[in-house]
Amino acid sequence: MEKYDVKFKKKFGQNFLRDNRIVKRIVSLCAITKNDLVIEVGPGGAILTRELAHAAKNVLAYEIDLELKDELEKKLDGFSNVSVLFKDFLSSNIEEDLSNFSYDNIYFVSNVPYYITTPIVMKLIASGIQFKKICMMVQKEVGDRFSTSCGNKSYGSITVFLNYYYHIKKEFFVSRREFVPIPNVDSVVVSFEEKQDKLFLKDQEFFEKLVRDSFQYKRKNIKNNLRGYDLDKVLKVLEKYNFSLSVRAEQLSVEIFVELANALV
Repeated sequence: MEKYDVKFKKKFGQNFLRDNRIVKRIVSLCAITKNDLVIEVGPGGAILTRELAHAAKNVLAYEIDLELKDELEKKLDGFSNVSVLFKDFLSSNIEEDLSNFSYDNIYFVSNVPYYITTPIVMKLIASGIQFKKICMMVQKEVGDRFSTSCGNKSYGSITVFLNYYYHIKKEFFVSRREFVPIPNVDSVVVSFEEKQDKLFLKDQEFFEKLVRDSFQYKRKNIKNNLRGYDLDKVLKVLEKYNFSLSVRAEQLSVEIFVELANALV
């Protein structure tokens, strides 16, 4: 079991993995080669970072907590292919940070800080980077939300976004007891692979705005949430699928949202 000589900070969502068998299993989900680069956010105590470094040509890690510098230098001693940037990933220019690296494929593999999971995912989408695979450990309830289908209560705007861009798979469950300190939630490892056959969108930004607006108030129907849109056009699309304006957003599939966006833009 891994031991850490650090002061854990709740504000950064720091819960470090203890069992190396779990990180080996995470890395095995990706066919990373010695020609590939991996981005990691929140390396923490470097247990996953080291395993990634054994598999990849380079690992680019983002760590916001400067006080972890000594621990990371100690745990990564001898790993010349790991670069740790001590800055906020969410405000970073990823393409600029990647400019000094050469690689065949790029992966994102991370035990992400749970309090910024959704912003991280949205940044990956917005970056336009063609990740070979994204593999991350997230809070179990969040993993359920990512991979659920329409009609379920956990289905939301992030579900629609992710399922438009990626094939999503829940890989395996991780108990809260595998972390130090022990968090209040269990976790799940999820993987995303970019869809090569994405549905045509006239305007990606408009699609994302429409989806957010549709889920703005969970208890309200489409008619109320989309008051600022052309409801006649909305109704025309909905009627094709035997829905009315009284339907809630959680009942609508990704395909319907795409058709709505294309009809309204």
